[in-house]
Amino acid sequence: MEQVQRGFVELYGTEPEGVWSAPGRVNLIGEHTDYNDGFVMPFALPHTAVAAVSRRTDGVLRLHSADVEGGVVELRLDDLAPESDRNWTAYPAGVVWALREAGHPVTGADVHLASTVPAGAGLSSSAALEVVIALALNDLYALGLQRWQLARLCQRAENVYVGAPTGIMDQTASACCESGHALFLDTRDLSQKQIPFDLAAEGMVLLVVDTQVKHSHSEGEYGKRRAGCERGAALLGVDALRDIPYGELDAALARLGDDEEAVRLVRHVVTEDERVEKVVALLESGETRAIGPVLVAGHASLRDDFRISCPELDLVVDTALASGALGARMTGGGFGGSAIVLAEATDAEAITKAVEAAFAAAEFTAPRVFEAVPSAGARRLV
Repeated sequence: MEQVQRGFVELYGTEPEGVWSAPGRVNLIGEHTDYNDGFVMPFALPHTAVAAVSRRTDGVLRLHSADVEGGVVELRLDDLAPESDRNWTAYPAGVVWALREAGHPVTGADVHLASTVPAGAGLSSSAALEVVIALALNDLYALGLQRWQLARLCQRAENVYVGAPTGIMDQTASACCESGHALFLDTRDLSQKQIPFDLAAEGMVLLVVDTQVKHSHSEGEYGKRRAGCERGAALLGVDALRDIPYGELDAALARLGDDEEAVRLVRHVVTEDERVEKVVALLESGETRAIGPVLVAGHASLRDDFRISCPELDLVVDTALASGALGARMTGGGFGGSAIVLAEATDAEAITKAVEAAFAAAEFTAPRVFEAVPSAGARRLV
């Protein structure tokens, strides 16, 4: 934080008006359900995007990142336009655009950013960037927006300005999560429930294994899955796949006949919503270890029905389970990124070594493994 504050002074010659942070997230369960009006269950990571920000009155946005080569990028607010920017600056600029489009009187800003959220790892580095800017501008310009409203505006920035068809989960997790809890979110009405998730107290850990296989939501496959889900809902005559009850899944799939793609996509979303509700029930009844097999079933569904896994993610899951993990699955949008592994704390080191050895034997890039501790959502630091 102090480093970001100092960096701001070096760049702009004055102290920032404040410093804010917003975390990345891990999704415990509920993958590709958010844009189907379904259920998700993310929690915030200790890894954050930190922004030092001051207001301007001249319609100029100046952006700098400690993590990206190059100097300050200067943009005119009146020139901001959807899909005009293919660089990292699209995320903060998109938030400013979305706020102004919604009628909020933002007249400019100086921004210096630094992030510890691994990019391209499926841990929502982009949502952290968006939310930290939204929260800072909400505070500085006294806009009075609630956290869920900021998340909505950040989603609009990513969907329209950046051009990535993501759901609402990542931004809501970054804005609204609480330390020691997972967030049970209904993406249709945005109702939230904080579910206690303190693994350390129960002698467990959740490892994140970043496969180092980079993915990008705006590269097409994510959009194809979303369009396929919307097509499936239309074929079944419902507003969203959320509206197919789990108990009526077989009948719904029979109505889709030999439309193999629609069958697969619908089956994943409906069973995944059921898995989220199952995990919530298990955690609320204190049966944390019992969520392991639910995570494994979620991975199989993402791999076989949604078809968004990759050899590296499958290797993490298979190796971890063979080494005594309680459960494991890929997390995030897919086609790379990270997997999560639920394990007894005493087994974490052996599982980590086994995964690293398996990657070396397969001649894959060495993975990055770290413990995911459910952490606080976005907040003002200074």
